[in-house]
Amino acid sequence: MTRQEKANIIESLTEKFNNNPHFYITDASGLTVAQVNAFRKVCFDKGVEYGVYKNTLIKKALGNVEGDYTDLDESLKGFSGVIFSSEVANLPGKVIKEYRDKQGLKKPLLKAASIDRDFFIGEENLKTLTELKSKQELIGEVIGLLQSPAKNVLSALQSGKNTLGGLVKTLSEREN
Repeated sequence: MTRQEKANIIESLTEKFNNNPHFYITDASGLTVAQVNAFRKVCFDKGVEYGVYKNTLIKKALGNVEGDYTDLDESLKGFSGVIFSSEVANLPGKVIKEYRDKQGLKKPLLKAASIDRDFFIGEENLKTLTELKSKQELIGEVIGLLQSPAKNVLSALQSGKNTLGGLVKTLSEREN
């Protein structure tokens, strides 16, 4: 690989790291080319991007990104693939889990993940990452909680409209 090709890859990776606030670093060593291609297709179908890169190129690209990513250096050894997700933080974790369950494999393994620049290092964090709620799910829950008291009041008023109407009529007749 020439210097220019490496520079192009670093520039492309830097742009991807800047444009995708969520990324997972995986280890897919031991998988056949067909299995890696199948995993890449699952990623594409789910709307995330998967690519295999040299660790030194990943480190250099992360060095060009604002923030401190040195915590990920230990994870960048051996075979490394990166899954990029622009909107849904838990989607790459779900894709990994789904692929492994469907294929009956133990790989790809999670080496590390960056969720809005918070780091999760190690395979043991995969379950936690898959259970994270997306931004849209959290917003939906908050809106539901905010609407709940108003819905309860409206429901009570509507269910008792005959009783309420009769009560108002009775009170108005008493005063006469």
